[in-house]
Amino acid sequence: MIYKLSQITDQIDLTFRGNDIDIDGIHTLSEATSTQLSFFNSEKYADQLPQTQAAAVLIEEKYADLLPSATIALITDEPYLKLALASKFFAHKLEAKGGHPAMGEGCDIDKRVHFGKNVTLGDNVTILSGCYLGDNVTVGSDTLLHPNVTLYHGTELGERCIVHAGTVIGCDGYGFAHTKMGEHVKIYQNGNVVVEEDVEIGANCTVDRAVFGTTYIRKGTKLDNLIQIAHNCDVGAHTLCAAQVGLAGSTKLGRNVVMGGQAGTAGHLEIGDFATIAGKGGVTKSLEGGKTYAGFPAIDHKTWLKIQAKIAGLVKRRK
Repeated sequence: MIYKLSQITDQIDLTFRGNDIDIDGIHTLSEATSTQLSFFNSEKYADQLPQTQAAAVLIEEKYADLLPSATIALITDEPYLKLALASKFFAHKLEAKGGHPAMGEGCDIDKRVHFGKNVTLGDNVTILSGCYLGDNVTVGSDTLLHPNVTLYHGTELGERCIVHAGTVIGCDGYGFAHTKMGEHVKIYQNGNVVVEEDVEIGANCTVDRAVFGTTYIRKGTKLDNLIQIAHNCDVGAHTLCAAQVGLAGSTKLGRNVVMGGQAGTAGHLEIGDFATIAGKGGVTKSLEGGKTYAGFPAIDHKTWLKIQAKIAGLVKRRK
């Protein structure tokens, strides 16, 4: 989908100076290309403004001088809200009418499976009753989908994966901008999900598509039942997550991270390689790898045990 910049600005009630260029997508300041729109709504990303390659940026006037001369400034006091309005231009158009997948050899597909358009299956793929695979989905060889699995459009599933019943991959992330009156405006999630090879995902899990770019589940990762992976997360290779783990948006896990049941993270943080988060641990900041953490907020496990012992001792003395 390609639009003139004027088509977008007219719909979101903005004006601009410069050439009426073609825009084919939206991305972050660091990732946007010379044909994409971007936005700036947080000072912590100010150092990215002079280096951005974006064709145009939604930005407050006081920051506009930081943009490269080739980038068009779209002046607004609500850049995040205007982003939400502009994102609708690039939303995938959903249609009930599907198509027949391109299949490799030896596939076993239940007749009650529904396919969108341009679906590609490798060899020996097994898909059980009630599954839905949306437009432009790819599924690698020797992968098994249990009943009622849903793969939204653009999802890529690697070889030798197992996805258990009721799991949804590629659903919209929880993204909204807010008006000055407190109304919530949907940010259309126009990225996708990539699940690499040898991944197993339990029953009734949800893996959200990225706002822009990709949500990743890296190779060899094993997810238990009832797990939520939010938009733009990157789950490292060979990670283990027990039931009811929840990752907020843009969390990045290194390889071989272990998260106990009901552990969770805040968004936009990193957990290093070979870290372990004990059950119910709440991660509120980035953590080094190679250590075990517990509690809320999550701290070194041995320190947490000492604190619990001290608290227990205080209670006993009060009695």
